[in-house]
Amino acid sequence: MFSPKKAIVFLLSLFIITGSCNQNKADNNYAPRTPPPVAKIDGYIVGAEVLSNKIEIPGTLEPFEETNIQPEISGKVTGIFFNEGATVNKGSVMVKLYDADLQAQLKKIQVQLAISKKTEERQGELLKINGISQQDYDLSLLAFKNLQADIDILQTEISKTSLVAPFTGKAGLRNISMGAYINPQTIVTTIRMLNQLKLQFTVPERYSSKMSAGGKIQFKIDGVATAFPATVIATENNVALDTRSMKVKAVVNIQSNRLYAGSFAKVQIPISTNEAALMIPTQAIIPQARGKKVMAYRNGLASLETVTTGVRDTSMVEITSGLKAGDTVLISGLLTTKPKSKISLNTIRSH
Repeated sequence: MFSPKKAIVFLLSLFIITGSCNQNKADNNYAPRTPPPVAKIDGYIVGAEVLSNKIEIPGTLEPFEETNIQPEISGKVTGIFFNEGATVNKGSVMVKLYDADLQAQLKKIQVQLAISKKTEERQGELLKINGISQQDYDLSLLAFKNLQADIDILQTEISKTSLVAPFTGKAGLRNISMGAYINPQTIVTTIRMLNQLKLQFTVPERYSSKMSAGGKIQFKIDGVATAFPATVIATENNVALDTRSMKVKAVVNIQSNRLYAGSFAKVQIPISTNEAALMIPTQAIIPQARGKKVMAYRNGLASLETVTTGVRDTSMVEITSGLKAGDTVLISGLLTTKPKSKISLNTIRSH
């Protein structure tokens, strides 16, 4: 058995050991912890830039001039003077029809005209000396004038046997052969003015007031990233009742071997221009149930800001309220960054 003295010593030792353990636990609980690392986030500096609000409408590139070459009269082809796909100058003969019979009639009447002219001159001399009556002279003059008119008619008929190019352009495929008998319904070929193109498209009624002669537009074609300029030259004078749209014609201002008649075009029509639009990357927008927010960088801390957006394209969106030029928004780490948390900007982009 323990003596009272030994019992007291044992209890004191146990108390000291227990207190020491508790003290160690307390020291461990209140030991300073290592602060979490500051997140490195990518940022974007908001800046003012020019924003053009535009709509895109389908259109078609067409030759500036295009027409079918067809005869005015029926006849046999005696000459073909153009090559398929070749350039034909304005006024040059492309096809010749048989006209030997007309030429013979012309020569006959020309001989008659020469005799009639001499008869009219002799009758005029006799009239001066009262050798014939005024009526006799008038009849000879009338005969002369009739022959002149007959020659004009024949020359007109002969001119119809020559099919000439109405303008300088490229000839299409030939649909006739030498010796073929053709009529006014026969399409010999097609000629197109390809050194200049026009652009045909229609615009909705609400945008018709923005289309006027001299207006500048742009268009793109598939496979080419560059936009091409065009100028409006004419508009239809009414809005179609079935489509509520208006036809517009524009001339393409440049020549390019990438532009072909018949190509589909995406016409870009400017609606409005903002000279100081605030644009940020679309990935900076945080969709919310009631509106949109962005995470802004404010004095080293993340700040959740409510914004209003405007025009959007594939990579950028316009901010109409909630930010100002010079602000910095976060474009990475948005899911892990909490408001008022410390952040460090890793990279900074600007417009």
